[in-house]
Amino acid sequence: MLLAAGGSSRLGHPKQLVVHEGKTLIRRAAEAALSLGAGPVLVVLGAHRDTIASELVDLPLRVIEHPDWALGPGGSLTMGLSAMSSGDPDVDAVLFMLCDQVRVTASHLRALVDTWRTTGAPIVASGYDGTHGVPALFSRAVFPELEALSPAQGARGVIARDPTRVATVPLPGGGEDVDTPADLDRLDPRRPV
Repeated sequence: MLLAAGGSSRLGHPKQLVVHEGKTLIRRAAEAALSLGAGPVLVVLGAHRDTIASELVDLPLRVIEHPDWALGPGGSLTMGLSAMSSGDPDVDAVLFMLCDQVRVTASHLRALVDTWRTTGAPIVASGYDGTHGVPALFSRAVFPELEALSPAQGARGVIARDPTRVATVPLPGGGEDVDTPADLDRLDPRRPV
């Protein structure tokens, strides 16, 4: 599940449409998720929904509209989880990801799934910058905790709640995301100002 509903207020324009390595961030993330072939890919959109969705029209995924996206990431997560559960009530796990973590690759997502399959850990999170975060995979046993999130909360609190149930897959540079114009400069220092 790709959470991409935010308004990119610090950047000033939709980060989902930033082009990196020849593709928009939303398309790069969606293609990485689709490459797993592990189940349906859902994309939660809110701000600039129509413009962002146009980047995905030819991909075999499901777009979920989140009208209350401005309330925070927890709302997007629970909206997506609800849509997924209603469409496939027998799903064993869900992998949540964002579109602006430029170091996330299909191979990293595959490593999260493989680690879950081999360890049986209820949560498999990405490890970077001394913390555990998304992309992260949550087994069905953790769904009630995710569903209880308030709109302002993200998945990090669920991951941190009990470290003994978390397996970690290192993600070097995982904290590098796109939130500000300075982040764009870091991604492409030759970008015109």
